[in-house]
Amino acid sequence: MNLIEQLKGKLIVSCQALEDEPLHGSKYMAKMALAAKVGGAAGIRANGVSDVREIKQMTGLPVIGIIKKVYQDSEVYITPTLSEVKDLLETKAEIIALDATLRKRPNGEKLAALISYIKQNSQAYVMGDISTFEEGLEAINLGVDLLSTTLSGYTQMTRHIHGPNFSLLESLVKLNKVPVIAEGQISTPSQAVEALQRGAQAVVVGTAITRPQVITEQFVNAIKALT
Repeated sequence: MNLIEQLKGKLIVSCQALEDEPLHGSKYMAKMALAAKVGGAAGIRANGVSDVREIKQMTGLPVIGIIKKVYQDSEVYITPTLSEVKDLLETKAEIIALDATLRKRPNGEKLAALISYIKQNSQAYVMGDISTFEEGLEAINLGVDLLSTTLSGYTQMTRHIHGPNFSLLESLVKLNKVPVIAEGQISTPSQAVEALQRGAQAVVVGTAITRPQVITEQFVNAIKALT
């Protein structure tokens, strides 16, 4: 049974903290990932070379590796260029995720070239993070091994979408081309279950589990609304 099959019906926890967040740092994220493992997570999504390495060492779980990097000439920031791809390959992450939207990449680089490089130089699976059905079709045509709905709600065309995009998930699942991971704005156990019922291979949950400052803010705002 390959890794993608092993993850079927399971929870993957996204453990990420950017530089301006209190839990930023590989040691913190590795502990967060270990807590997720203890809770039953089957895999981890992690950002950055040091985080991926620490998490793999501490948990032994399969990792979806990304590198978030902002370039001035592009809106693409999830594993945007070959430079980030090469860095991730050094970590031995089992799955490499990259922005697979139709937006222009930094330096004019092409998604097809990044996918090809990963496949020629590693055994890693390639996951395309998309926001629309059309992007999913194109990513499949370019050879991704699986798709994720990660970017729905976060691109210019989809910013009007709030909450999990179950219709996008179902449309991609019905193609029956590659496994589809449900990710993006999943904040409750019932939403995770619904994603699986609608055909998701696995579910990725991040903020609702691993960003305590955001969770706290939600409680505080709810309480403030009483006054």
